[in-house]
Amino acid sequence: MIRLPLLDEHALDRFPDPHTALAEPNGLLAFGGDLSPERLKIAYAHGIFPWFNEGEPILWWSPDPRCVFHTETLRPNRSLRRAVAGKGWQVTVDRAFRRVMEACAAPRPSQSGTWIGPAMIDAYDELHVQGYAHSVEVWEGDQLIGGVYGVSIGKLFCGESMFSAQSGGSKLALCALAALLRQWGFPLIDAQVSNPHLLGLGAVEMPRSAFLRSITTLATAPFDPKHWNDLPILTATRILEDDHLMGSA
Repeated sequence: MIRLPLLDEHALDRFPDPHTALAEPNGLLAFGGDLSPERLKIAYAHGIFPWFNEGEPILWWSPDPRCVFHTETLRPNRSLRRAVAGKGWQVTVDRAFRRVMEACAAPRPSQSGTWIGPAMIDAYDELHVQGYAHSVEVWEGDQLIGGVYGVSIGKLFCGESMFSAQSGGSKLALCALAALLRQWGFPLIDAQVSNPHLLGLGAVEMPRSAFLRSITTLATAPFDPKHWNDLPILTATRILEDDHLMGSA
């Protein structure tokens, strides 16, 4: 029988120590609480994230090992260059956050449902309004064909999900995100739970203890969220060729 701590809805900062998370299921730490922006920001800053199915109690996780992308090495590969060449795609930032979440929530052919339910979409949309959640979108004309979204705390970026309506759409969004974060001094993108697809894109596994040590500094690093505002539209070609994308921190 699994016994988990129940979070107090009124004590936002009382998460259990992530090192005490269960080994099976890997990383399960606590349940309950709410999805308020304040609780979510505290959770991500401590290496904890919510992951649950609609209609179930809110579950909080901190798996070991942790899956991460290093922004320095996450760059377009040959297959992406071939997929994107000549298509005239454009890339934007924070122009369609909720649409990206809704596209990520759409069940894949191999899935019977999704963990990104209405409550999650509303919660992260509010984080977006407050300047702590962001999206990168890929467009073909006025059609949204790819994207990625996540939570940004200090110089820590926690990727949540991505989608692709055309081959290469999500990969281009991810590479654009990595290039932007690299420019701003974000060393990694938290990808949370390892799977073959993420590892194939270049993610690596990091011991939870090392991840938690690193985010202690990253989550408190000074960074003005206004840097995310009003970023220009970019061509896919520029994403593939130009490492220094937009603005400066």
